[in-house]
Amino acid sequence: MSKTDLLTVTLKKSLIGRKPAHIQCAKGLGLRRLHHTVQVKNTPENLGMINKISYMVAVEEN
Repeated sequence: MSKTDLLTVTLKKSLIGRKPAHIQCAKGLGLRRLHHTVQVKNTPENLGMINKISYMVAVEEN
């Protein structure tokens, strides 16, 4: 796996008061708390979750 296969995702907005499906997407990506940063593989499944909660996260390519 090369570095370009990873995305850095940071939770920028709180999960409080969000739709349950959006909370589950954040948890599925491994995001636990505000300003938490994780690296996930660049797969269609992860991109779909990121797209769904794009208003709450910041994404960078490595």
